[in-house]
Amino acid sequence: MNKTVNQKAWFLVLPVLLLVAFSAVIPLMTVVNYSVQDTFGQNEFFWSGLIWFEEMLASDRMWDALGRQLMFSGIILAIQVPLGIFVALNMPKSGVWSSVCLVLMSLPLLIPWNVVGTIWQVFGRTDIGLLGYTLDALGINYNYTQDRLAAWVTLIVMDVWHWTSLVALLAFAGLKSIPDAYYQAAKIDQASRWKVFRYIELPKMSGVLTIAILLRFMDSFKIYTEPFVVTGGGPGNATTLLSIDLVKMALGQFDLGPAAAFSIMYFLVILLVSWVFYTVMTNLDKEES
Repeated sequence: MNKTVNQKAWFLVLPVLLLVAFSAVIPLMTVVNYSVQDTFGQNEFFWSGLIWFEEMLASDRMWDALGRQLMFSGIILAIQVPLGIFVALNMPKSGVWSSVCLVLMSLPLLIPWNVVGTIWQVFGRTDIGLLGYTLDALGINYNYTQDRLAAWVTLIVMDVWHWTSLVALLAFAGLKSIPDAYYQAAKIDQASRWKVFRYIELPKMSGVLTIAILLRFMDSFKIYTEPFVVTGGGPGNATTLLSIDLVKMALGQFDLGPAAAFSIMYFLVILLVSWVFYTVMTNLDKEES
């Protein structure tokens, strides 16, 4: 007996598809169009082939920015994921204090990115900023506008403060989904705290941690507003990450062709690394289960 398939549900998805096409696909096609053309002005374009891609691949500027970007994202993940797990493990699991902790952990996530950058820009100043003034009073030479190390430390601490809450909240959700029977069985077996974490909590958090790692990698890899507000890519090019370099190329120098090729390669790197993360984490989850 043939079953009748109702295809009317596609009409519910159609507005989403149209919205995605308008907000993502069409701009992407425009960038692709710019990446294979050149112009002498007056809105006249001519075919240039893959010359901009070849120029970008041979550019030390792009590779330097990519190296800085990978280092920034790697440091962010290495700090925020373990720290978020640690915070989630020590949060109250129920009661009033659990709700208070959840609200407090959510507050940094509600602050707009440009406001976060402005807060830390003022916070780190040695004349009026609490952090900068305190370090200066202690005799520590701290100036994120002139010292490369200070600029990097400021950006990393700022991002950790802003986004560790996301990892902690996701890890906390994973912990809340663990049945009490698991803990009771571990208590009967007299399992140590480390073994409870290793064989019960960590496997149950693997799904949400995969999401946390993917979200934090993608967001840290395309970060722009906060470092631009705090350091502007300086001192020199010390904090000129990929997004800042791309904006300088596209809007500052108005090199549309190279900037378009740059942005496409930027997008492909994010897509590739995210796919690798997802594949590795999914395979590990399957092996543990």
